[in-house]
Amino acid sequence: MVHKIELSQEILIGSFTKEVTPILSVSSGDSIRFETLDAGWGTGRSNSERRKPFSRKEKIDGGHALVGPIYIEGAKKGMTLEIEFNDIIPGQYGFTAAGQYPNWQNQKLHLTEYKEISLDWKLDNKSMVGVCEINGNSFSVSLRPFMGIIGMPPDDIGIHSTWPPRYCGGNIDCKELVKGSKLYLPISVDGGYLAIGDGHALQGDGEISCQAIECPMEVVDITINLIEGIDLLNPRADTPAGWITFGFHEDLNEATVQALDGMLTLMGELYGLNRVEAIALGSSVVDLRITQIVNGVKGVHACLPHGILK
Repeated sequence: MVHKIELSQEILIGSFTKEVTPILSVSSGDSIRFETLDAGWGTGRSNSERRKPFSRKEKIDGGHALVGPIYIEGAKKGMTLEIEFNDIIPGQYGFTAAGQYPNWQNQKLHLTEYKEISLDWKLDNKSMVGVCEINGNSFSVSLRPFMGIIGMPPDDIGIHSTWPPRYCGGNIDCKELVKGSKLYLPISVDGGYLAIGDGHALQGDGEISCQAIECPMEVVDITINLIEGIDLLNPRADTPAGWITFGFHEDLNEATVQALDGMLTLMGELYGLNRVEAIALGSSVVDLRITQIVNGVKGVHACLPHGILK
């Protein structure tokens, strides 16, 4: 079954929680098609025409603009949710700010000595090219749109922030989760209560300024499936770039260990290797990448490219 969600006040939320009425109930195998605001609750045809047509509700709308929560029939804590991205089409504008966050990173990089800026991007979702100007010079990039936030609330009562990534998803900000990817999340609460938002037209590993090319999405089309028999501690993904396993922690070293742990487990499942064999073979073929360093809880992902082991 295909569900189409129309953009409205009622389908938006700025947190993860199971304590609100879901906007939709779906079953395993269903597809969902919707559009999104940008992370800052904006929409429009250009940066100059960007507007915020929907108000935020106190307490539950303090974070990024997400579509959800979506209730998944039959979803039980301990199962795995597969989210397949069938299509992701960005809107017509994007923006990237830098210098305005007074954190350790800006201080170490001496960014406080320079003026804060925000790049205005014109996005062409037919040619998949984005263009901006800096000091009269035009720069163009090839777009690779993806959703920065995909997740469910943790197994705790209350309202949970959209800012950090968690074992059950959240602000993952992984640039590899493009069209054609399948993301696997541990289900943390019965019913799932899935929410998605934070569209990015393009991002580099690390998301170094704290923003990618932030944009609304004209189309996000996903298919969800419930899977039993996979014991995940953190998310994993099957992407066009390869298999990916994630680690999340305030300490980048600990996040790295988590990502590697997930990859060793995955290689054991795929190739029948024990963990020592997997790390020996993986030292030649597995890439470690910094997913993002800007969400408090840092992210690392390990990537095993498709076809590299024959």
